[in-house]
Amino acid sequence: MKKLLLRAVAVIVIVWLGACGAIYAVMRRPPETFARVMARIPGPVAFLALPFETLWMRARAGDLHNGDLAPNFSLNKLDKTGRVDLAALKAKGQPVALIFGSYT
Repeated sequence: MKKLLLRAVAVIVIVWLGACGAIYAVMRRPPETFARVMARIPGPVAFLALPFETLWMRARAGDLHNGDLAPNFSLNKLDKTGRVDLAALKAKGQPVALIFGSYT
């Protein structure tokens, strides 16, 4: 009986560690990929059964530090007429302000 219980606990731990690793790997992918995977997970399973916030904070921490130059990025213009590229703006000598937030 003890062996059976020990095996069951071992299997549960292995499955839990595997799920943590899988979710962590998906969190490091682009947001669209992460959203597709999370949409398939039923209900609040990932939030209740896994250390979701800890995994998220580590997966999305990034490598930037105070004083580092911003990495290049490209975004669509609001009117969809083209794209804005950070490197192109820096090459023109234009100042750039990055604002993270919502105006809604």
